[in-house]
Amino acid sequence: MIVFKSVEWSNFLSTGNSPNKVLLDRAPTTLIIGKNGEGKSTILDALCFSLFGKPFRNINKNQLINSINGKKCLVTVEFSISGRDYKVVRGIKPNLFEIYQDDELLNQDAASRDYQKILEQQILKLNYKTFTQVVILGSASFVPFMQLPSNQRREVIEDILDIRIFSTMNQLLKAKALETKDAIQHIEAVITQAKTKVEAQNTIIKTISEAKADSIRSIQAKVASSLAEIERTQSEVDVIVREITTLKEQTKDKDKIKEDLEKANHLQQRLLQKVETCENHVGFFGEHDVCPSCDQDISEQYKQKIIKDLNEKVSEQNSKVDELNQALSKLQEKLSAINEVIQKITDKNIEFSTKNSSIALLNRQVAEAESDIKRIESDTTNLDEEKTKLKDLAKEALAKISEKTQLQEHRNLEEVASILLKDTGIKTAIIREYLPIMNKLINKYLAAMDAYIHFELDEAFNEIVKSRYRDEFTYASFSEGEKMRIDLAILFTWRQIAKMKNSVNTNLLILDEIFDSSLDTAGTDYFLNLMHQLGDKSNIFVISHKGDQLFDKFRSVIRFEKRSDFSVIV
Repeated sequence: MIVFKSVEWSNFLSTGNSPNKVLLDRAPTTLIIGKNGEGKSTILDALCFSLFGKPFRNINKNQLINSINGKKCLVTVEFSISGRDYKVVRGIKPNLFEIYQDDELLNQDAASRDYQKILEQQILKLNYKTFTQVVILGSASFVPFMQLPSNQRREVIEDILDIRIFSTMNQLLKAKALETKDAIQHIEAVITQAKTKVEAQNTIIKTISEAKADSIRSIQAKVASSLAEIERTQSEVDVIVREITTLKEQTKDKDKIKEDLEKANHLQQRLLQKVETCENHVGFFGEHDVCPSCDQDISEQYKQKIIKDLNEKVSEQNSKVDELNQALSKLQEKLSAINEVIQKITDKNIEFSTKNSSIALLNRQVAEAESDIKRIESDTTNLDEEKTKLKDLAKEALAKISEKTQLQEHRNLEEVASILLKDTGIKTAIIREYLPIMNKLINKYLAAMDAYIHFELDEAFNEIVKSRYRDEFTYASFSEGEKMRIDLAILFTWRQIAKMKNSVNTNLLILDEIFDSSLDTAGTDYFLNLMHQLGDKSNIFVISHKGDQLFDKFRSVIRFEKRSDFSVIV
Protein backbone atom coordinates (compact mmCIF):
# COMPACT_ATOMS: atom_id res chain seq x y z
CA MET A 1 0.00 0.00 0.00
CA ILE A 2 1.17 3.51 -0.86
CA VAL A 3 0.75 5.85 2.11
CA PHE A 4 1.11 9.46 0.98
CA LYS A 5 2.34 11.56 3.90
CA SER A 6 2.81 15.09 2.62
CA VAL A 7 3.14 17.36 -0.37
CA GLU A 8 5.00 20.68 -0.27
CA TRP A 9 5.46 23.26 -3.01
CA SER A 10 7.04 26.69 -3.47
CA ASN A 11 7.23 29.09 -6.44
CA PHE A 12 4.68 26.74 -8.01
CA LEU A 13 1.78 28.39 -9.86
CA SER A 14 0.36 31.09 -7.49
CA THR A 15 2.53 29.99 -4.52
CA GLY A 16 5.61 32.12 -3.75
CA ASN A 17 8.87 31.52 -1.90
CA SER A 18 7.05 30.60 1.30
CA PRO A 19 6.13 26.95 0.77
CA ASN A 20 2.67 25.51 1.25
CA LYS A 21 2.66 22.06 2.85
CA VAL A 22 -0.28 19.68 3.23
CA LEU A 23 -0.09 16.65 5.51
CA LEU A 24 -1.84 13.96 3.51
CA ASP A 25 -2.24 11.35 6.29
CA ARG A 26 -3.36 13.60 9.14
CA ALA A 27 -7.14 13.22 9.02
CA PRO A 28 -9.54 10.69 7.46
CA THR A 29 -11.49 13.47 5.75
CA THR A 30 -10.29 16.94 4.84
CA LEU A 31 -12.21 19.77 3.19
CA ILE A 32 -10.19 22.21 1.05
CA ILE A 33 -11.99 25.52 0.55
CA GLY A 34 -11.25 28.91 -0.90
CA LYS A 35 -12.39 31.29 -3.57
CA ASN A 36 -11.74 30.77 -7.27
CA GLY A 37 -8.08 31.37 -8.23
CA GLU A 38 -6.82 31.17 -4.61
CA GLY A 39 -4.93 27.88 -5.20
CA LYS A 40 -7.27 25.11 -3.95
CA SER A 41 -6.57 22.81 -6.91
CA THR A 42 -2.83 23.48 -6.85
CA ILE A 43 -2.43 20.39 -4.64
CA LEU A 44 -3.54 18.22 -7.59
CA ASP A 45 -0.99 19.77 -9.95
CA ALA A 46 1.75 19.58 -7.29
CA LEU A 47 1.17 15.87 -6.69
CA CYS A 48 1.05 14.98 -10.40
CA PHE A 49 4.04 17.18 -11.29
CA SER A 50 6.23 15.77 -8.51
CA LEU A 51 5.37 12.14 -9.27
CA PHE A 52 4.97 12.20 -13.07
CA GLY A 53 6.60 15.41 -14.30
CA LYS A 54 3.35 16.95 -15.58
CA PRO A 55 0.45 18.74 -13.84
CA PHE A 56 -3.08 17.42 -13.40
CA ARG A 57 -4.61 20.33 -15.27
CA ASN A 58 -3.76 21.26 -18.85
CA ILE A 59 -0.98 23.72 -18.00
CA ASN A 60 2.27 24.25 -19.92
CA LYS A 61 5.30 23.19 -17.89
CA ASN A 62 6.93 26.64 -18.10
CA GLN A 63 3.70 28.17 -16.75
CA LEU A 64 4.07 26.13 -13.56
CA ILE A 65 6.81 28.52 -12.38
CA ASN A 66 5.46 31.38 -10.29
CA SER A 67 5.24 34.31 -12.70
CA ILE A 68 6.36 36.85 -10.07
CA ASN A 69 9.52 35.11 -8.81
CA GLY A 70 10.24 33.24 -12.07
CA LYS A 71 12.60 30.62 -10.59
CA LYS A 72 13.22 28.01 -7.90
CA CYS A 73 10.00 26.16 -8.58
CA LEU A 74 10.12 23.15 -6.24
CA VAL A 75 7.66 20.38 -5.27
CA THR A 76 8.30 17.61 -2.72
CA VAL A 77 6.12 14.56 -2.05
CA GLU A 78 6.75 12.12 0.78
CA PHE A 79 5.21 8.65 1.00
CA SER A 80 5.94 5.15 2.29
CA ILE A 81 5.59 1.70 0.72
CA SER A 82 6.01 -1.57 2.64
CA GLY A 83 7.93 0.05 5.49
CA ARG A 84 10.25 2.09 3.26
CA ASP A 85 10.12 5.88 3.23
CA TYR A 86 10.40 7.73 -0.07
CA LYS A 87 10.77 11.38 -1.00
CA VAL A 88 10.48 12.73 -4.56
CA VAL A 89 11.82 16.20 -5.25
CA ARG A 90 11.21 17.85 -8.62
CA GLY A 91 12.00 21.41 -9.64
CA ILE A 92 12.23 23.87 -12.53
CA LYS A 93 14.84 26.62 -12.90
CA PRO A 94 16.97 24.89 -11.97
CA ASN A 95 15.74 21.56 -13.24
CA LEU A 96 15.80 18.99 -10.47
CA PHE A 97 14.61 15.42 -10.13
CA GLU A 98 15.67 13.40 -7.09
CA ILE A 99 14.34 10.23 -5.48
CA TYR A 100 15.27 9.38 -1.90
CA GLN A 101 14.76 6.01 -0.29
CA ASP A 102 15.11 6.06 3.50
CA ASP A 103 16.89 9.42 3.17
CA GLU A 104 19.43 8.06 0.66
CA LEU A 105 19.52 9.46 -2.87
CA LEU A 106 18.99 6.76 -5.49
CA ASN A 107 21.58 6.36 -8.23
CA GLN A 108 21.11 9.09 -10.85
CA ASP A 109 23.40 7.66 -13.54
CA ALA A 110 20.41 6.80 -15.71
CA ALA A 111 18.80 9.38 -17.97
CA SER A 112 15.84 11.27 -16.50
CA ARG A 113 13.39 9.24 -18.57
CA ASP A 114 14.83 6.00 -17.15
CA TYR A 115 14.77 7.58 -13.70
CA GLN A 116 11.05 8.25 -14.20
CA LYS A 117 10.56 4.59 -15.20
CA ILE A 118 12.22 3.52 -11.96
CA LEU A 119 9.76 5.70 -10.02
CA GLU A 120 6.67 4.50 -11.92
CA GLN A 121 7.50 0.85 -12.57
CA GLN A 122 9.63 -0.19 -9.61
CA ILE A 123 8.47 2.08 -6.76
CA LEU A 124 4.91 3.40 -7.33
CA LYS A 125 3.97 0.63 -9.79
CA LEU A 126 1.40 2.92 -11.39
CA ASN A 127 1.45 5.52 -14.14
CA TYR A 128 -0.14 8.93 -14.54
CA LYS A 129 -3.33 7.57 -16.11
CA THR A 130 -3.94 5.07 -13.31
CA PHE A 131 -3.05 7.59 -10.61
CA THR A 132 -5.64 10.03 -11.93
CA GLN A 133 -8.27 7.26 -12.03
CA VAL A 134 -7.68 5.85 -8.56
CA VAL A 135 -6.51 8.86 -6.53
CA ILE A 136 -8.11 11.89 -8.19
CA LEU A 137 -11.61 12.66 -9.38
CA GLY A 138 -11.68 16.22 -10.63
CA SER A 139 -13.72 18.55 -12.74
CA ALA A 140 -10.83 20.16 -14.64
CA SER A 141 -8.83 18.00 -17.04
CA PHE A 142 -9.89 14.75 -15.45
CA VAL A 143 -11.29 12.25 -17.93
CA PRO A 144 -13.65 9.73 -16.24
CA PHE A 145 -12.98 6.06 -16.81
CA MET A 146 -16.03 5.66 -19.02
CA GLN A 147 -14.82 8.48 -21.30
CA LEU A 148 -11.39 6.95 -21.83
CA PRO A 149 -10.59 5.08 -25.06
CA SER A 150 -10.80 1.30 -24.68
CA ASN A 151 -7.00 0.85 -24.74
CA GLN A 152 -6.56 3.37 -21.89
CA ARG A 153 -9.38 1.72 -19.93
CA ARG A 154 -7.50 -1.52 -20.23
CA GLU A 155 -4.27 0.13 -19.00
CA VAL A 156 -6.06 1.38 -15.89
CA ILE A 157 -7.55 -2.05 -15.15
CA GLU A 158 -4.22 -3.75 -15.72
CA ASP A 159 -2.53 -1.41 -13.23
CA ILE A 160 -5.28 -1.91 -10.66
CA LEU A 161 -5.16 -5.70 -11.03
CA ASP A 162 -1.37 -5.55 -10.99
CA ILE A 163 -1.24 -7.34 -14.33
CA ARG A 164 0.33 -4.55 -16.31
CA ILE A 165 3.57 -6.41 -15.66
CA PHE A 166 2.35 -8.86 -18.32
CA SER A 167 2.15 -6.00 -20.84
CA THR A 168 5.62 -4.89 -19.81
CA MET A 169 6.79 -8.49 -20.07
CA ASN A 170 5.13 -8.71 -23.48
CA GLN A 171 6.97 -5.59 -24.67
CA LEU A 172 10.23 -6.95 -23.30
CA LEU A 173 9.41 -10.32 -24.84
CA LYS A 174 8.84 -8.68 -28.24
CA ALA A 175 12.23 -7.01 -28.01
CA LYS A 176 13.77 -10.28 -26.82
CA ALA A 177 11.98 -12.24 -29.54
CA LEU A 178 13.34 -9.79 -32.11
CA GLU A 179 16.81 -10.28 -30.66
CA THR A 180 16.30 -14.06 -30.79
CA LYS A 181 15.08 -13.83 -34.39
CA ASP A 182 18.09 -11.70 -35.32
CA ALA A 183 20.34 -14.13 -33.45
CA ILE A 184 18.80 -17.07 -35.35
CA GLN A 185 19.23 -15.27 -38.68
CA HIS A 186 22.81 -14.39 -37.75
CA ILE A 187 23.65 -17.93 -36.65
CA GLU A 188 21.99 -19.33 -39.80
CA ALA A 189 24.33 -17.13 -41.82
CA VAL A 190 27.24 -18.35 -39.69
CA ILE A 191 26.12 -21.99 -40.17
CA THR A 192 25.85 -21.44 -43.94
CA GLN A 193 29.34 -19.96 -43.92
CA ALA A 194 30.60 -22.84 -41.76
CA LYS A 195 29.03 -25.38 -44.15
CA THR A 196 30.71 -23.61 -47.07
CA LYS A 197 34.03 -23.79 -45.23
CA VAL A 198 33.47 -27.51 -44.48
CA GLU A 199 32.64 -28.19 -48.12
CA ALA A 200 35.71 -26.23 -49.23
CA GLN A 201 37.85 -28.12 -46.72
CA ASN A 202 36.42 -31.44 -47.95
CA THR A 203 37.32 -30.37 -51.49
CA ILE A 204 40.88 -29.57 -50.35
CA ILE A 205 41.17 -32.97 -48.61
CA LYS A 206 39.68 -34.71 -51.64
CA THR A 207 42.09 -32.87 -53.95
CA ILE A 208 45.08 -33.78 -51.75
CA SER A 209 43.89 -37.41 -51.47
CA GLU A 210 43.28 -37.66 -55.20
CA ALA A 211 46.64 -36.07 -55.97
CA LYS A 212 48.28 -38.54 -53.59
CA ALA A 213 46.34 -41.43 -55.12
CA ASP A 214 47.23 -40.21 -58.63
CA SER A 215 50.91 -40.08 -57.67
CA ILE A 216 50.74 -43.61 -56.24
CA ARG A 217 48.84 -44.89 -59.28
CA SER A 218 51.38 -43.25 -61.60
CA ILE A 219 54.29 -44.84 -59.71
CA GLN A 220 52.46 -48.19 -59.56
CA ALA A 221 51.94 -47.99 -63.33
CA LYS A 222 55.67 -47.40 -63.78
CA VAL A 223 56.41 -50.32 -61.42
CA ALA A 224 54.04 -52.55 -63.38
CA SER A 225 55.68 -51.45 -66.62
CA SER A 226 59.14 -52.10 -65.16
CA LEU A 227 58.10 -55.52 -63.86
CA ALA A 228 56.66 -56.38 -67.25
CA GLU A 229 59.89 -55.20 -68.84
CA ILE A 230 61.89 -57.27 -66.35
CA GLU A 231 59.75 -60.31 -67.12
CA ARG A 232 60.14 -59.79 -70.85
CA THR A 233 63.90 -59.20 -70.57
CA GLN A 234 64.27 -62.22 -68.28
CA SER A 235 62.50 -64.30 -70.92
CA GLU A 236 64.95 -63.02 -73.50
CA VAL A 237 67.84 -63.83 -71.12
CA ASP A 238 66.52 -67.36 -70.72
CA VAL A 239 66.41 -67.70 -74.51
CA ILE A 240 69.96 -66.37 -74.75
CA VAL A 241 71.14 -68.84 -72.10
CA ARG A 242 69.58 -71.69 -74.01
CA GLU A 243 71.13 -70.43 -77.25
CA ILE A 244 74.55 -70.13 -75.60
CA THR A 245 74.18 -73.66 -74.26
CA THR A 246 73.28 -74.88 -77.72
CA LEU A 247 76.18 -72.98 -79.29
CA LYS A 248 78.61 -74.31 -76.73
CA GLU A 249 77.58 -77.80 -77.72
CA GLN A 250 78.73 -76.90 -81.20
CA THR A 251 82.23 -75.94 -79.98
CA LYS A 252 83.01 -79.00 -77.88
CA ASP A 253 85.26 -80.51 -80.67
CA LYS A 254 87.34 -77.37 -80.98
CA ASP A 255 90.34 -78.73 -79.05
CA LYS A 256 90.41 -82.05 -80.95
CA ILE A 257 90.14 -80.25 -84.31
CA LYS A 258 92.96 -77.93 -83.32
CA GLU A 259 95.00 -80.93 -82.26
CA ASP A 260 94.24 -82.76 -85.52
CA LEU A 261 95.06 -79.61 -87.43
CA GLU A 262 98.43 -79.37 -85.74
CA LYS A 263 99.17 -83.05 -86.46
CA ALA A 264 98.11 -82.61 -90.09
CA ASN A 265 100.30 -79.51 -90.44
CA HIS A 266 103.23 -81.41 -88.93
CA LEU A 267 102.60 -84.36 -91.21
CA GLN A 268 102.30 -82.00 -94.15
CA GLN A 269 105.68 -80.54 -93.30
CA ARG A 270 107.24 -83.97 -93.18
CA LEU A 271 105.65 -84.99 -96.50
CA LEU A 272 106.74 -81.76 -98.15
CA GLN A 273 110.27 -82.35 -96.83
CA LYS A 274 110.25 -85.84 -98.27
CA VAL A 275 108.97 -84.54 -101.63
CA GLU A 276 111.59 -81.88 -101.56
CA THR A 277 114.31 -84.46 -100.73
CA CYS A 278 113.14 -86.75 -103.53
CA GLU A 279 113.03 -83.87 -105.99
CA ASN A 280 116.52 -82.85 -104.90
CA HIS A 281 117.72 -86.45 -105.55
CA VAL A 282 116.01 -86.47 -108.95
CA GLY A 283 117.76 -83.24 -109.81
CA PHE A 284 121.07 -84.65 -108.58
CA PHE A 285 120.87 -87.77 -110.73
CA GLY A 286 119.65 -85.72 -113.62
CA GLU A 287 122.62 -83.40 -113.34
CA HIS A 288 125.38 -85.86 -112.32
CA ASP A 289 126.77 -88.82 -114.11
CA VAL A 290 129.57 -89.35 -111.57
CA CYS A 291 129.16 -89.80 -107.89
CA PRO A 292 130.77 -86.86 -106.18
CA SER A 293 131.60 -88.92 -103.14
CA CYS A 294 133.38 -91.90 -104.76
CA ASP A 295 133.97 -90.62 -108.23
CA GLN A 296 132.35 -93.67 -109.75
CA ASP A 297 130.30 -93.41 -112.81
CA ILE A 298 126.58 -93.61 -112.53
CA SER A 299 125.07 -95.78 -115.16
CA GLU A 300 122.23 -94.42 -117.22
CA GLN A 301 120.10 -97.41 -116.42
CA TYR A 302 120.72 -97.07 -112.76
CA LYS A 303 120.17 -93.35 -112.96
CA GLN A 304 116.87 -93.87 -114.79
CA LYS A 305 115.83 -96.49 -112.32
CA ILE A 306 116.69 -94.26 -109.36
CA ILE A 307 114.97 -91.25 -110.96
CA LYS A 308 111.93 -93.39 -111.68
CA ASP A 309 111.76 -94.63 -108.14
CA LEU A 310 112.23 -91.10 -106.80
CA ASN A 311 109.49 -89.71 -109.11
CA GLU A 312 107.19 -92.45 -107.98
CA LYS A 313 107.94 -91.53 -104.36
CA VAL A 314 107.38 -87.81 -105.18
CA SER A 315 104.15 -88.67 -106.88
CA GLU A 316 103.11 -90.81 -103.96
CA GLN A 317 104.08 -88.13 -101.42
CA ASN A 318 102.34 -85.40 -103.45
CA SER A 319 99.25 -87.56 -103.51
CA LYS A 320 99.47 -87.83 -99.74
CA VAL A 321 100.05 -84.07 -99.50
CA ASP A 322 96.95 -83.47 -101.61
CA GLU A 323 94.95 -85.75 -99.36
CA LEU A 324 96.43 -84.07 -96.34
CA ASN A 325 95.64 -80.60 -97.78
CA GLN A 326 92.05 -81.70 -98.24
CA ALA A 327 91.95 -82.92 -94.67
CA LEU A 328 93.56 -79.64 -93.48
CA SER A 329 91.03 -77.69 -95.48
CA LYS A 330 88.19 -79.61 -93.86
CA LEU A 331 89.69 -79.13 -90.38
CA GLN A 332 90.21 -75.46 -91.12
CA GLU A 333 86.59 -75.14 -92.20
CA LYS A 334 85.45 -76.87 -89.04
CA LEU A 335 87.66 -74.61 -86.92
CA SER A 336 86.36 -71.52 -88.74
CA ALA A 337 82.82 -72.70 -88.14
CA ILE A 338 83.60 -73.23 -84.45
CA ASN A 339 85.17 -69.77 -84.23
CA GLU A 340 82.07 -68.29 -85.75
CA VAL A 341 80.01 -70.10 -83.14
CA ILE A 342 82.35 -68.82 -80.44
CA GLN A 343 81.85 -65.28 -81.78
CA LYS A 344 78.13 -65.85 -81.60
CA ILE A 345 78.55 -67.05 -78.04
CA THR A 346 80.56 -63.89 -77.28
CA ASP A 347 77.84 -61.77 -78.83
CA LYS A 348 75.24 -63.69 -76.90
CA ASN A 349 77.23 -63.24 -73.70
CA ILE A 350 77.41 -59.49 -74.36
CA GLU A 351 73.68 -59.44 -74.98
CA PHE A 352 73.17 -61.58 -71.87
CA SER A 353 75.21 -59.11 -69.82
CA THR A 354 73.33 -56.16 -71.29
CA LYS A 355 69.97 -57.77 -70.52
CA ASN A 356 71.06 -58.59 -66.98
CA SER A 357 72.20 -54.99 -66.52
CA SER A 358 68.82 -53.80 -67.76
CA ILE A 359 67.08 -56.17 -65.34
CA ALA A 360 69.25 -54.93 -62.48
CA LEU A 361 68.49 -51.30 -63.40
CA LEU A 362 64.79 -52.06 -63.63
CA ASN A 363 64.87 -53.83 -60.27
CA ARG A 364 66.53 -50.79 -58.71
CA GLN A 365 63.87 -48.55 -60.28
CA VAL A 366 61.11 -50.84 -58.95
CA ALA A 367 62.66 -50.78 -55.48
CA GLU A 368 62.93 -46.98 -55.58
CA ALA A 369 59.34 -46.68 -56.84
CA GLU A 370 58.05 -48.99 -54.09
CA SER A 371 60.00 -46.90 -51.58
CA ASP A 372 58.38 -43.75 -53.03
CA ILE A 373 54.95 -45.37 -52.67
CA LYS A 374 55.61 -46.22 -49.03
CA ARG A 375 56.92 -42.70 -48.42
CA ILE A 376 53.87 -41.12 -50.04
CA GLU A 377 51.53 -43.43 -48.13
CA SER A 378 53.26 -42.76 -44.84
CA ASP A 379 53.62 -38.99 -45.44
CA THR A 380 50.17 -37.76 -44.24
CA THR A 381 51.36 -34.43 -42.82
CA ASN A 382 49.40 -32.13 -45.13
CA LEU A 383 46.38 -34.43 -45.17
CA ASP A 384 46.34 -34.70 -41.35
CA GLU A 385 46.59 -30.91 -41.05
CA GLU A 386 43.67 -30.44 -43.43
CA LYS A 387 41.66 -33.15 -41.66
CA THR A 388 42.35 -31.43 -38.34
CA LYS A 389 41.10 -28.19 -39.84
CA LEU A 390 38.03 -30.04 -41.14
CA LYS A 391 37.43 -31.53 -37.70
CA ASP A 392 37.66 -28.09 -36.09
CA LEU A 393 35.33 -26.60 -38.71
CA ALA A 394 32.88 -29.47 -38.23
CA LYS A 395 32.94 -28.99 -34.45
CA GLU A 396 32.33 -25.27 -34.92
CA ALA A 397 29.46 -25.96 -37.32
CA LEU A 398 27.91 -28.54 -34.96
CA ALA A 399 28.24 -26.09 -32.06
CA LYS A 400 26.48 -23.41 -34.11
CA ILE A 401 23.77 -25.88 -35.16
CA SER A 402 23.32 -26.83 -31.49
CA GLU A 403 23.18 -23.13 -30.60
CA LYS A 404 20.59 -22.59 -33.34
CA THR A 405 18.54 -25.50 -31.96
CA GLN A 406 18.64 -23.95 -28.50
CA LEU A 407 17.71 -20.55 -29.94
CA GLN A 408 14.87 -22.14 -31.91
CA GLU A 409 13.61 -23.88 -28.77
CA HIS A 410 13.92 -20.56 -26.97
CA ARG A 411 12.05 -18.92 -29.85
CA ASN A 412 9.28 -21.53 -29.55
CA LEU A 413 9.02 -20.79 -25.83
CA GLU A 414 8.91 -17.07 -26.62
CA GLU A 415 6.06 -17.66 -29.07
CA VAL A 416 4.14 -19.62 -26.44
CA ALA A 417 4.88 -16.91 -23.88
CA SER A 418 3.79 -14.26 -26.37
CA ILE A 419 0.44 -15.98 -26.79
CA LEU A 420 0.04 -16.08 -23.01
CA LEU A 421 1.11 -12.45 -22.52
CA LYS A 422 -1.12 -10.98 -25.20
CA ASP A 423 -4.31 -9.19 -24.20
CA THR A 424 -6.23 -12.36 -25.07
CA GLY A 425 -4.02 -14.52 -22.85
CA ILE A 426 -3.34 -14.53 -19.12
CA LYS A 427 -4.57 -10.96 -18.63
CA THR A 428 -7.98 -11.72 -20.13
CA ALA A 429 -8.29 -14.79 -17.91
CA ILE A 430 -7.48 -12.70 -14.82
CA ILE A 431 -9.79 -9.87 -15.89
CA ARG A 432 -12.56 -12.42 -16.55
CA GLU A 433 -12.16 -13.65 -12.98
CA TYR A 434 -12.41 -10.13 -11.53
CA LEU A 435 -15.16 -8.72 -13.76
CA PRO A 436 -18.04 -10.18 -11.70
CA ILE A 437 -16.50 -8.67 -8.54
CA MET A 438 -15.98 -5.31 -10.27
CA ASN A 439 -19.55 -5.22 -11.56
CA LYS A 440 -20.90 -6.25 -8.16
CA LEU A 441 -18.97 -3.46 -6.42
CA ILE A 442 -19.97 -0.82 -8.99
CA ASN A 443 -23.64 -1.66 -8.52
CA LYS A 444 -23.18 -1.77 -4.75
CA TYR A 445 -21.79 1.77 -4.73
CA LEU A 446 -24.47 2.95 -7.15
CA ALA A 447 -27.12 1.57 -4.85
CA ALA A 448 -25.45 3.28 -1.87
CA MET A 449 -25.78 6.59 -3.73
CA ASP A 450 -29.43 5.81 -4.48
CA ALA A 451 -28.77 5.37 -8.22
CA TYR A 452 -31.15 2.71 -9.50
CA ILE A 453 -28.99 1.65 -12.36
CA HIS A 454 -27.70 -1.80 -13.28
CA PHE A 455 -24.23 -1.17 -14.66
CA GLU A 456 -21.84 -3.81 -15.99
CA LEU A 457 -18.55 -3.85 -17.89
CA ASP A 458 -17.76 -6.57 -20.43
CA GLU A 459 -14.31 -8.00 -21.16
CA ALA A 460 -13.60 -5.13 -23.56
CA PHE A 461 -14.65 -2.67 -20.77
CA ASN A 462 -17.67 -1.49 -22.71
CA GLU A 463 -20.69 -0.73 -20.55
CA ILE A 464 -23.94 -2.58 -20.43
CA VAL A 465 -26.39 -0.29 -18.63
CA LYS A 466 -29.98 -0.87 -17.64
CA SER A 467 -32.16 1.60 -15.72
CA ARG A 468 -35.61 1.23 -14.20
CA TYR A 469 -38.39 1.95 -16.69
CA ARG A 470 -35.81 2.40 -19.47
CA ASP A 471 -34.43 0.25 -22.20
CA GLU A 472 -30.77 -0.68 -22.35
CA PHE A 473 -28.60 2.35 -23.16
CA THR A 474 -25.09 3.83 -22.76
CA TYR A 475 -23.14 5.94 -20.30
CA ALA A 476 -23.44 8.98 -22.57
CA SER A 477 -27.24 8.87 -22.28
CA PHE A 478 -27.21 9.78 -18.55
CA SER A 479 -27.44 13.22 -16.99
CA GLU A 480 -24.32 14.82 -15.52
CA GLY A 481 -25.44 13.92 -12.00
CA GLU A 482 -26.01 10.30 -12.96
CA LYS A 483 -22.66 10.21 -14.77
CA MET A 484 -21.00 11.57 -11.62
CA ARG A 485 -22.57 8.79 -9.54
CA ILE A 486 -21.29 6.20 -12.05
CA ASP A 487 -17.82 7.82 -12.04
CA LEU A 488 -17.75 7.78 -8.23
CA ALA A 489 -18.95 4.18 -8.11
CA ILE A 490 -16.22 3.16 -10.56
CA LEU A 491 -13.63 5.17 -8.63
CA PHE A 492 -14.53 3.49 -5.32
CA THR A 493 -14.61 0.12 -7.09
CA TRP A 494 -11.10 0.60 -8.44
CA ARG A 495 -9.87 1.56 -4.98
CA GLN A 496 -11.55 -1.49 -3.43
CA ILE A 497 -10.13 -3.83 -6.09
CA ALA A 498 -6.69 -2.24 -5.62
CA LYS A 499 -7.01 -2.79 -1.87
CA MET A 500 -7.93 -6.44 -2.47
CA LYS A 501 -4.97 -6.88 -4.84
CA ASN A 502 -2.66 -4.67 -2.79
CA SER A 503 -1.49 -3.29 -6.15
CA VAL A 504 -2.19 0.45 -6.46
CA ASN A 505 -3.87 0.55 -3.06
CA THR A 506 -3.35 3.95 -1.48
CA ASN A 507 -4.61 6.01 1.44
CA LEU A 508 -5.16 9.11 -0.68
CA LEU A 509 -8.33 10.18 -2.48
CA ILE A 510 -8.83 13.72 -3.78
CA LEU A 511 -12.16 14.89 -5.17
CA ASP A 512 -12.15 18.25 -6.91
CA GLU A 513 -15.42 20.21 -6.98
CA ILE A 514 -17.63 17.16 -7.49
CA PHE A 515 -20.20 18.65 -5.08
CA ASP A 516 -20.28 22.00 -6.80
CA SER A 517 -22.02 21.10 -10.04
CA SER A 518 -23.02 17.55 -10.87
CA LEU A 519 -24.31 16.18 -7.54
CA ASP A 520 -27.54 17.44 -6.02
CA THR A 521 -28.15 17.65 -2.27
CA ALA A 522 -29.35 14.06 -2.01
CA GLY A 523 -26.43 12.82 -4.09
CA THR A 524 -24.04 14.76 -1.90
CA ASP A 525 -25.48 13.21 1.27
CA TYR A 526 -25.28 9.71 -0.22
CA PHE A 527 -21.69 10.30 -1.26
CA LEU A 528 -20.65 11.72 2.15
CA ASN A 529 -22.19 8.70 3.83
CA LEU A 530 -20.30 6.41 1.45
CA MET A 531 -17.08 8.35 1.98
CA HIS A 532 -17.24 7.82 5.76
CA GLN A 533 -17.56 4.06 5.18
CA LEU A 534 -14.16 3.78 3.47
CA GLY A 535 -12.33 3.27 6.76
CA ASP A 536 -9.68 4.94 8.91
CA LYS A 537 -6.82 4.03 6.58
CA SER A 538 -8.19 6.38 3.92
CA ASN A 539 -7.37 10.08 3.73
CA ILE A 540 -9.97 11.80 1.60
CA PHE A 541 -9.60 15.39 0.43
CA VAL A 542 -12.57 17.22 -1.03
CA ILE A 543 -12.03 20.52 -2.84
CA SER A 544 -15.21 22.58 -2.88
CA HIS A 545 -16.78 26.04 -3.08
CA LYS A 546 -19.59 24.92 -0.75
CA GLY A 547 -17.55 25.43 2.38
CA ASP A 548 -20.44 26.66 4.50
CA GLN A 549 -22.63 23.64 3.63
CA LEU A 550 -19.93 21.00 4.13
CA PHE A 551 -17.81 22.53 6.89
CA ASP A 552 -19.19 20.39 9.73
CA LYS A 553 -19.05 17.13 7.77
CA PHE A 554 -15.21 16.85 7.67
CA ARG A 555 -12.64 16.11 10.37
CA SER A 556 -10.24 18.71 9.00
CA VAL A 557 -10.52 21.90 6.94
CA ILE A 558 -7.84 23.69 4.89
CA ARG A 559 -8.50 27.20 3.58
CA PHE A 560 -6.50 28.82 0.76
CA GLU A 561 -6.29 32.60 0.44
CA LYS A 562 -4.44 35.06 -1.74
CA ARG A 563 -2.10 37.43 0.12
CA SER A 564 0.08 39.86 -1.83
CA ASP A 565 -0.74 37.86 -5.00
CA PHE A 566 0.56 34.63 -3.42
CA SER A 567 -1.58 31.67 -2.35
CA VAL A 568 -1.18 30.66 1.28
CA ILE A 569 -2.79 28.17 3.65
CA VAL A 570 -4.54 29.88 6.59
